[in-house]
Amino acid sequence: MAQPDSKKIFFENLSGAGKAIAVLTSGGDAQGMNAAVRAVVRMGLYVGAKVYFIHEGYQGMVDGGENIKEATWESVSSMLQVGGTVIGSARCKEFRSHEGRLKAAHNLVRHGITNLCVIGGDGSLTGANLFREEWSGLLSELVEQGLIEADAIQKYSALHIVGMVGSIDNDFCGTDMTIGTDSALHRIIEVVDAIMTTAQSHQRTFVLEVMGRHCGYLALVSALACGADWVLIPEMPPEDGWEEKMCQKLSANRAGMKRLNIIIVAEGAIDRNNKPITTDFIKDLVVKQLGFDTRVTILGHVQRGGTPSAFDRILASRMGVEAVLALLETTANTPACVVSLCGNQSVRLPLMECVEMTQEVQKAMDQKRFEEAVKLRGRSFENNLKTYKLLAHRKPESELPTSNFNVAVLNVGAPAAGMNAAVRSAVRVGISEGHKMFAVNDGFEGLYKGQIKEIKWADVGGWTGQGGSLLGTKRTLPAKHAEKIADQIRQHNINALLVIGGFEAFLSLLELLTARGKYEEFCVPMVMVPATVSNNVPGSDLSIGADTALNAITTTCDRIKQSASGTKRRVFIIETMGGYCGYLASVGGLAAGADAAYIYEEQFDIRDLQANVEHLTEKMKTSIQRGLVLRNENSNENYTTDFIYQLYSEEGRGVFDCRKNVLGHMQQGGAPSPFDRNFGTKISAKAMQWISKKLVETFRQDEGRVFANSEDTCCLLGMRRRALVFQPVVQLKEESDFVHRIPREQWWLKLRPLMKILAKYKTSYDVSDSGQLEHVVHNRPKESDASVAM
Repeated sequence: MAQPDSKKIFFENLSGAGKAIAVLTSGGDAQGMNAAVRAVVRMGLYVGAKVYFIHEGYQGMVDGGENIKEATWESVSSMLQVGGTVIGSARCKEFRSHEGRLKAAHNLVRHGITNLCVIGGDGSLTGANLFREEWSGLLSELVEQGLIEADAIQKYSALHIVGMVGSIDNDFCGTDMTIGTDSALHRIIEVVDAIMTTAQSHQRTFVLEVMGRHCGYLALVSALACGADWVLIPEMPPEDGWEEKMCQKLSANRAGMKRLNIIIVAEGAIDRNNKPITTDFIKDLVVKQLGFDTRVTILGHVQRGGTPSAFDRILASRMGVEAVLALLETTANTPACVVSLCGNQSVRLPLMECVEMTQEVQKAMDQKRFEEAVKLRGRSFENNLKTYKLLAHRKPESELPTSNFNVAVLNVGAPAAGMNAAVRSAVRVGISEGHKMFAVNDGFEGLYKGQIKEIKWADVGGWTGQGGSLLGTKRTLPAKHAEKIADQIRQHNINALLVIGGFEAFLSLLELLTARGKYEEFCVPMVMVPATVSNNVPGSDLSIGADTALNAITTTCDRIKQSASGTKRRVFIIETMGGYCGYLASVGGLAAGADAAYIYEEQFDIRDLQANVEHLTEKMKTSIQRGLVLRNENSNENYTTDFIYQLYSEEGRGVFDCRKNVLGHMQQGGAPSPFDRNFGTKISAKAMQWISKKLVETFRQDEGRVFANSEDTCCLLGMRRRALVFQPVVQLKEESDFVHRIPREQWWLKLRPLMKILAKYKTSYDVSDSGQLEHVVHNRPKESDASVAM
């Protein structure tokens, strides 16, 4: 067994024995809070601690009694997919007073609780920190009043606090994404997509108000995700005279054959004089100036409601487990911390540093230091704003640089939702950089057949919300047709290639790199952006399309589980896509609350299957009535979905029955999720900026041509932990399993024990990547604007 200092913690070493942890939700509710509560309860019980619910937030802590209840494993069943917070949330004036906090301390001591997990916004977390600072004084007062014994001061000497940020506004500094934000974006985008069809029919302008009194994140990201004509946010009010500029933009878009306009307004939008900008003001302005048929839609609390997205379930589950680990590791001198997301990693940050920086943003806005306010929001927010401006507002031809370079964009491999957003972004950024952009239909097959045409700014309007691949995509690799492809590149004078696709795209770039020795036409900058539902591309933690597929799996699993509601005990066997890559089965299993997920990367045999059946049989003897098992399509050639279904049916006879479902191509279809739209948009914009830089570097003035034959001019742009990184494809060969088309090392395998723990298996849990306490100012590397967060 590994030593504790190796940070590989096993069940026996993770001891919470004798500890009591309480979990509460406070402030406004957010989708995903229930997933966080479930993770805290189950991880707490897993390590041997007592876990308590505090119902109705701080009000329940002050009132005590039935509001503080011990939690059991079964008490958090079937809550993963429920929106809001099932333990309730309430604003509590009493807790703000010293007397209220004294009552709360008394109630906690009565239950022996000294570990508090608070899920809420900055106000809730600030209150928790004040409570912690006053704790020893409060206990002394309780002893003086004779309410507790004197030895309680020693026994309950310190109150440990860990926070998780639950807020749909994403207004908390120090984390890329707060719990609930992604789900709120799903609600907004669903509405915008629906409105666009009716707006198009009647040639209307729609003004949409989204939540965000002090933070424009929802407005900005939804504008980026739907290609809105104009967006108004509190952090960056428009310049004076914006009314005329906006009307000119709307008018120009209509003149360019666009049949609708979308304007998105954050509810806290202001002008440069801190005067509110309302949706009615904008409507009246458009009607008066342009005479357009204009409607206002205020989304309101729709954004808070509904089922949490796959991203929020996974984020909340990871944070909940991390919060328990943080509580186990705290000492009397450890400051209250908040569990955050930076890029693709969990980090722990001092709570008050985050709160102070969040308050700094508001101060900067109040003092009209708007540029500073945007910077304080973090790199993710700043990058979103830059990308939106780049893509939404076309510069006049006279202001565009003239590069005289031709850049071709093509999709390779299977379609993935978000590919079109990536193409739109590449085309518009390329045009803004002064390049002539060419679209290639049907991948390399279309390239060797000469299916190449110039693509303009307006040609990609409305592409962000479209699923599949509008350019067309094929799996054809270029090596067999290298000579014809070289001819086409020469004929069209193509100076750079942007390839958007999956493992085939990676293989294609390796083949083109090899062919450079024979064909000089391939000595141009080439970059690949990963896009595949399987998420099996070496060199990148995430691929465009994987989030949409995860949401399809999660939604379907929810419906399948609900179909057994009120019937006898039932286990569902679900087959997912992914080739040999188990990402969809594993991460989908975590998001859907699966009991097991069978994948190729983690070999299993008949003994494992038998153990899983026995485990489910035991669970079914309690109040739990439904089981969910996911299987990756190529996890094992002998243990097929049919075999597993028949085995479970036979072994579970008399306890539960079985049903099976093969999800198939529904995982590849549908409109892209907000995450995939924005990830595709941002990663593709960065790829085009790299191409522009390489074109300048590799242009030979004396020959009047581009010549790029070094390894670093043929790259894959991937997300690695906290940053977007350009990696020469030749260097990724060592990391690749070409037979099974997967990377040799995959980060998400570390999430599998988390799924098992939450399904009540005793397993080892590697916390080598567990968050260490960092500081807000230093918690991001230089290029982390590429966070998984949008």
